[in-house]
Amino acid sequence: MIVHLIDGTYELFRHFYGLRRGREDDPPLGAVAGVLGTVAQMLEGGATHLGVATDHVIESFRNGLWPEYKTGEGMEPALRAQFQPLEEALGAMGVAVWPMVELEADDALASAAHLAARDDRVEKVCIWTPDKDLAQCVVGDRVVQMDRRAGAIRDAEGVRAKFGVEPVRIPDYLALVGDAADGYPGIRGCGPKTAARWIGLYGPIEEFPTEVLGDNRNRALLFKTLATLRTDAPLFDDVEELRWRGTAKSFASEAARIGDPRLAVRVQDLGRRLRG
Repeated sequence: MIVHLIDGTYELFRHFYGLRRGREDDPPLGAVAGVLGTVAQMLEGGATHLGVATDHVIESFRNGLWPEYKTGEGMEPALRAQFQPLEEALGAMGVAVWPMVELEADDALASAAHLAARDDRVEKVCIWTPDKDLAQCVVGDRVVQMDRRAGAIRDAEGVRAKFGVEPVRIPDYLALVGDAADGYPGIRGCGPKTAARWIGLYGPIEEFPTEVLGDNRNRALLFKTLATLRTDAPLFDDVEELRWRGTAKSFASEAARIGDPRLAVRVQDLGRRLRG
C-alpha cells in the first residue's frame, strides 16, 4: 500500500490565496472546498490510505523556546475561520485528520510517516508538502516528499541535490541558514553553501569544532531544536486506520455548507464503487 500524508495547513493557504486571484470576493469556505477537491482527486487517482494534518492552533511548544517563532498574528480572519470547518469536513468525508495543538501539523506529518514506515505492508509514504523541514523525514525512495508546487517527487537523492546534505541533517542545515517562514534567522554569515560544507566536513552541529561557531554554538543548537520535527505523536495504532472507506452520512450537508454540493455526489459515487 501507499500512504499519502497531506499538509492541510499548506493546502488551505494555497487554495485561499489561489482562489483570490482573479476574484473580487472570497467565498466564506472556498479554500475548504478547494482542499477537499484536491483530496477527492487523490481518491479518484487510486489513493487508498490518507491522513491530513492541520494546525488547529498555530502556536506550539516551540514558541516557548524562541519568542520570535511563528504565530497566527497577521493571519487574515477569513483564512483563520476556515481551519475548523476544514477539519470537520474532512472527518465527514471519511479522511483521517489530525488537528494539532501543542505540536504542529509538520510534527504530525513526521510522526505519521515514522509510524507508517515501520509497517512492512507499506510500500511507500508520500508526504504532500513543499516545506523544507519535512525533507528530514525522507528515507531513500520509500518515504518521499511530494512538492506539488515544483512538480517534484523528492527522494533522498533529491534532498541531497537540493540542499547539499542528507535528509537526516536537514535540522542542522536549517539551524545554520534559518527559516524565515518559521521565524528563526539562522547564523549570521552562514549561507546554504557554507552550511552544506560545514555539515559535510563535521557532521551534526554537536560535532562541530568549537571554533567553527564560536559564541553562536548555543544559538545554533536552539535553532536545531526548533527545526527538528517530533515523531512521537500517537496518531494511530494501525496504518489500516488511514484506509478510506467512504463518507459519513453528514458529508452531503458538509459539502453544501462549504458551497460545493456536487462534491458530495462525486465522493459518494467513489464510495459506492469502493463497496462494489
